[in-house]
Amino acid sequence: MSVNDKDIEYLKKYLPSDRYEEGIKLLDRGIPVQYIVGNVDFYGNTINVNENVLIPRFETELLVEKTIKLVKKYFDGCTRILDIGTGSGCIAITLNKEIECNVDGVDISEDALYVARENNEINNTDVNFYYSDVFSNVKDKYDVIISNPPYIAYNEEIMDIVYNNEPHSALFADDNGLYFYDKILRECKDYVKDRFIVAFEIGYEQGELVKKLAEKYLDNVIVMVEKDYSDKDRFVFVIRE
Repeated sequence: MSVNDKDIEYLKKYLPSDRYEEGIKLLDRGIPVQYIVGNVDFYGNTINVNENVLIPRFETELLVEKTIKLVKKYFDGCTRILDIGTGSGCIAITLNKEIECNVDGVDISEDALYVARENNEINNTDVNFYYSDVFSNVKDKYDVIISNPPYIAYNEEIMDIVYNNEPHSALFADDNGLYFYDKILRECKDYVKDRFIVAFEIGYEQGELVKKLAEKYLDNVIVMVEKDYSDKDRFVFVIRE
């Protein structure tokens, strides 16, 4: 496959010179440059990545940025935050650095949790990462629940480099990609405080569908569908003031 100049520059910048030729060969085999280098910059933080976790995207940085603004608007003092499907831990770690909060990050992949804990250490944060299938091991109540869950329908076409390398369990979901939104919104009332924020990254065609789920399961909430840098629906925020 063809190797683009941007990826080559990334290799030159971040990969030791004695591994450069190996890196070029891996690029040519279709391995994402971020996996070859072994880390990415996320919101100014170094986040280690490998084939057990998704590669963080710019859209997820924007999810974090918007969530920080909402937390500062609606809450004073330390907030309790739950990150569902934490993967590399990039969301949880960044929130822990940027605002006064106690953060738990959960995932069903022990391999992903290993990466998250490694990132917790290198970033000097104190996120509590543990195994949970959504809420299965969650015992507390939170001010904020945030999630970038699997949201791609199984019949949806995605780029080969993503399909061939990134963990399918973190990409695809049942019910045309809506399974985790439905489950989180249906069950979250037992895990949120009286005032709360639920923040999601979504597929660009899922905004109104997720909004309807929020209004179906939760009373007295404001539901906002917001756009990404490409002016596509990419986030849903559910707020009870």
